[in-house]
Amino acid sequence: MRVVIAEDLFLLRDGLIRTLQEHGCEVVAAVDNSPALLRALREEEPDVAVVDIRLPPTFTDEGLQATLEARRARPGLPVLILSQYVDQLYAHELLAGGEGAIGYLLKDRVTHTAQFIDAVRTVAAGGTVMDPQVIAKLLARSDARGNTSQLTPREHQVLELMAEGRSNAAIMGTLHISESAVAKHTAAIFAKLRIEASADDNRRVLAVLAYLKR
Repeated sequence: MRVVIAEDLFLLRDGLIRTLQEHGCEVVAAVDNSPALLRALREEEPDVAVVDIRLPPTFTDEGLQATLEARRARPGLPVLILSQYVDQLYAHELLAGGEGAIGYLLKDRVTHTAQFIDAVRTVAAGGTVMDPQVIAKLLARSDARGNTSQLTPREHQVLELMAEGRSNAAIMGTLHISESAVAKHTAAIFAKLRIEASADDNRRVLAVLAYLKR
């Protein structure tokens, strides 16, 4: 798996390189600013990019904007965004295209190596990975408008796991419930949120997130 990294902090950038290489990834470029990121994405055509949301010179959202520009030129380009803080606006912008192959993790997750590598691989495979804290904020925002107010506590749990990109098998294992129970809760969630169900896990996650971000 060929990876491009964009991170301005040398120590973190070096740590990302080492972690990815130790897990069989080839880091084809590691840059510290958005112009270099755009060049690397265009020239290297990586399988996935791991991008800090804030890059020089203004340290606002250069990483995000470079990512969105690259995805306009190459729809579906797999990108895992790293952020120091939860920001709903950034999550909304990332999800707006609806193509999938997107991840948004807090930087703290990078220290959890297995979780980070799993997220990179999921995004590279076309999946969607959202930090649990981001999901919690999206759900809270939706609840304020009544979007998810009809869901039961268990359905909320299932929805959060779905939004993190978990498969039915993973939801079963996490909540210790049967496959039929997962199917029942999933059907109820789609019915209550008026979202057409899909057998495709990634499309299902995108549909739920697209609804929650409206």
